[in-house]
Amino acid sequence: MVKTLKLTSKRQATFPVALCEELGVHPGDELKLERQILNGEAAWVIQAKEKPGMPWFGALRDYATDKPHDMPSIRATIGRGIGSKKS
Repeated sequence: MVKTLKLTSKRQATFPVALCEELGVHPGDELKLERQILNGEAAWVIQAKEKPGMPWFGALRDYATDKPHDMPSIRATIGRGIGSKKS
């Protein structure tokens, strides 16, 4: 598959929707460009830049489920925790 991109005077390019879907990229995503030598000629490989993982995201979900999240409740929970450490 050969696709052609046209650069504007500001060096911006519009990628065809089908190519963006194949790359799995969306507006605002970053692309990684890598220069490679293929058959003795320079070529550029475009890949979606890996998004940073968030393995910690949702880690406390089991602990926080069915508990109040308003400030008075949070402060009371912290107070109980501090009080139990003093005894």
